[in-house]
Amino acid sequence: MKQERLRILGVLVLTAMVSSFAAIPAGAQAKPVPGKLAGVVRDAAGTPQMGASVELVSEAVGVAASHGLLTNTQGMFRGEKLAPGFYTIRVTLAGFLPTLEKHIRVTSNLTTVVRIELESMFASLDELRRMPANGTAQVDDWKWVLRSASAMRPVLEWVDGDTLSVSKIGGDSGRPRAPRMQMEFTDGARRPSSASTIASSPATAVAYDQKLGGTNRMILAGQVNYDGDAPAGGIATVWLPTGTLGAGPHTALVLREAKLGPVGRTFRGVRFDQGGAMALGDRTVLKYGGEYVLVGLGAAASSLRPRADLNVRLTDDWNADVVFASMPNGPGPLEANDRQPGGALAAVLDELDGFPSLLWRQGHPVLQNGLHEEISAERKVNNRGKLQIAGFHDDNRHVAVFGRGNDLPAADYFQDYFSAGFAYDGGSSSSWGTRVAFREKLDDDVELTAVYSFGGALTPADDADGLLRDALRTAQRHTLGAGISARVPRLGTKVRAGYKWVSGITVSSVDGYGESLFQMDPYLHLMFRQPLPKFALGRWEAIADCNNLLAQGYVSTGSRDGRVVLVPAFRTFRGGLSVQF
Repeated sequence: MKQERLRILGVLVLTAMVSSFAAIPAGAQAKPVPGKLAGVVRDAAGTPQMGASVELVSEAVGVAASHGLLTNTQGMFRGEKLAPGFYTIRVTLAGFLPTLEKHIRVTSNLTTVVRIELESMFASLDELRRMPANGTAQVDDWKWVLRSASAMRPVLEWVDGDTLSVSKIGGDSGRPRAPRMQMEFTDGARRPSSASTIASSPATAVAYDQKLGGTNRMILAGQVNYDGDAPAGGIATVWLPTGTLGAGPHTALVLREAKLGPVGRTFRGVRFDQGGAMALGDRTVLKYGGEYVLVGLGAAASSLRPRADLNVRLTDDWNADVVFASMPNGPGPLEANDRQPGGALAAVLDELDGFPSLLWRQGHPVLQNGLHEEISAERKVNNRGKLQIAGFHDDNRHVAVFGRGNDLPAADYFQDYFSAGFAYDGGSSSSWGTRVAFREKLDDDVELTAVYSFGGALTPADDADGLLRDALRTAQRHTLGAGISARVPRLGTKVRAGYKWVSGITVSSVDGYGESLFQMDPYLHLMFRQPLPKFALGRWEAIADCNNLLAQGYVSTGSRDGRVVLVPAFRTFRGGLSVQF
């Protein structure tokens, strides 16, 4: 217990020091993590052009500095340590028309790659000469300062060479759109049976992204349900000084209130999250943060949850990672969420459902809590894959165990108003484990993930005459999961499917941190996003999320409190419509 307190105290001191550095004005230590921009310049025949002058000009307000580059013998250029934001690229070379690329986005800790095609001045004049007298030139294509081509051109982004995404630079692609809005009309819940999570009822959620000037952004989100007997709602506010999640600091405040039935108590909760990322030299990036959670349900419960992630680039192919974090029990930290489908807007909507599970023990509320320590090595495999090997230690003080049952003691079982489900404090659990994970992007639309984990989880012993938590013990388990994320061409359907096998009976997560990191939930899980034909303003999608579709892993056990069915992962469905403006 003493070692645990010293460990938490050390992390709190580190978090406080880093947070204080993050508050220092521009020019001090806590600067946004820089990005990179690289590209190749070719002519219409595909021949690389050496000696082309490339000028990078920031589009940020009040920033007049530019970067001058020259292409090498392969026609390539590279800009290092660029502040995140949008840039204009000007390319000039004797015998070719000047070329202008606008709104090229440089993202923190990423390399943006562009391909630029130069138009020969003589070919352009010859085409003008051959144009029929009654022909009309396209205004957008015939300017003395041209785009690199009239067709769309791919732009790749990767972390240290790993391809992450492919977008298209066209007429409007890459342009900043502010403000932006996303609305969701859904029914269902991601994590039922806890008063601190969003209930399984019809609801509307909205997120709004507003620029504040310069690179500052403020994202506001809100959610409200339509259950007359158990109304609930929440609001979230996230401030991004650098404009991008993961590039510098962020500050989030979440408020939530829910009434538990017509004559039940009212849950009230507050979450305050501060974190971000900063570069420590050319090879090291520190992601830091912490959150404070305070909830009330007759009595109050609170939790301080620090986190730190130190990533060191050892070589061009190898990275090392040291992690200290509070155990995730829902959406990951904000700085890890900007690359999920939906980007920053979806990440802030997830914050509304990011409270730790609220449990009940001897008539008093407690919050699910635990610590995760990890060291890992990651190697690039080709340019599209990566292999991770990790060793970790989980130390949980209040493990959330979920199940179904009736007529259970209210002092220890937090009964769900909407079902026979309950949340229960399974006590403490400590274990060591290891993980091997491989992820590869086969092409622009398909990504495969495979994860093997070996770690501890709670499992019930034989029926006992005492408390249920006394019958739960920690046992080592093997797990093997595989998932695929794909986008169907033409239809635009996005599908994410996966299955995680567990070697034995468990009633809690095996490697919960890895589940959150690789989005590998237990048993069969599916996610669909289907774009709909345009019938109103905005871009509409049908959404559907299914967890534990086959209802596997349910365990029946008994104690002096009665007979219950423990559920490591509820079978849930959440679906509806989403629209972005």
